[in-house]
Amino acid sequence: MVSTVSMSLVDAWREGVRRELGVAVALRHEVHERPQLSGDESDTADRVTAAIGRGPGRSVARTGRLVEVAGGPGPGAVALRTELDGLPLVERTEAAWASRNGLMHACGHDVHMAAVVAVARAAASLELPVPLLALLQPREEGADSGARDVVAEAALADVSAVVAAHVQPRLPAGVVGVTPGAVNAAIDEFTVTVRGQGGHSGYPHTVTDSVLALASIVVSLQQLGARRVDPVVGVACMVNQLRAGTANNVVPESAVGSGTVRTMREEDRRQARTALAEIASHVAEAHGCTADVRIAEGGPSLVNDEHLATRAFLLLEEMGHPVTAEFRSFGSDDFAHYCAGTRGLMMFVGTGDAGGGLHDATFLPADDYVATVADALVAGYCAAVSG
Repeated sequence: MVSTVSMSLVDAWREGVRRELGVAVALRHEVHERPQLSGDESDTADRVTAAIGRGPGRSVARTGRLVEVAGGPGPGAVALRTELDGLPLVERTEAAWASRNGLMHACGHDVHMAAVVAVARAAASLELPVPLLALLQPREEGADSGARDVVAEAALADVSAVVAAHVQPRLPAGVVGVTPGAVNAAIDEFTVTVRGQGGHSGYPHTVTDSVLALASIVVSLQQLGARRVDPVVGVACMVNQLRAGTANNVVPESAVGSGTVRTMREEDRRQARTALAEIASHVAEAHGCTADVRIAEGGPSLVNDEHLATRAFLLLEEMGHPVTAEFRSFGSDDFAHYCAGTRGLMMFVGTGDAGGGLHDATFLPADDYVATVADALVAGYCAAVSG
């Protein structure tokens, strides 16, 4: 059972959020209709800060903002994070406010922004125990992580916890996932370049076929999950791009495959990198070729603070939301960079079958989810200041 003091604050905040939903949903439609790519989110940041109504805030990570929403007597501010960027995707929804610029908010960032606006505006009339910040983060979708830059700039030096909530179609509609520990995977990108002896496809005995070798490597990399990493924890290795050749009858000298490898634990991450290089090298050698493997390190696994997750779970139960502490995925989110340096909590708000899923051209959660995401953020803040 959550303390009466905590629930009185929660109830007042939720009432305020409901009063602000009109402004928040209007903001959601506005940014959804005009998405911007990673690194080009300045206009979006302006729109969100204007809707919050607490001034332009401080610039972070080039195109992001850190806005002081409300003060408080206690030390250790709590930051509520939302992402700003859209995806290079042509939208295929029937919404009157659909994007028509070849970009799309297909990952729910528009909902997240609206929820932060509702929570921030409602907080203006409350007495909070510690300061509340709105972290408007750029470049979540790009390899050039905005969260990594926010941390590197020491923008959160006085922050005691960072909280976020993400819509998630893999959870039933309305269910909130609040899971302690690792909830998202670390991600590394890899490129395998296979080199052989090119030539005429009519004389296969005179060549060492880089394409055949690469195809065998792609199949053999499934060993990462089946034989190299503890199956209880798992690994996801996907080759997503293949590039080779200039003509149908020419065996190319080289072939290139690239993709991602995702792991939950750091020891598995190191083991997967080693295994990836070994498999590629040995399979290429068996085909008379060589393989060069390059790995670009991405973000770490996202590990929720145990105390924050436990307290937020209880608060959301008190609010009447169905909750689960079992949801994890091999998706990745650069929110993990915050968790590595301070207390962090990422929650997931189920949307059920709202379109085709994340990063799909038909993904369009209902406006009702703005309130649910906002409730999760309120629960996260209150969890951070309790105990």
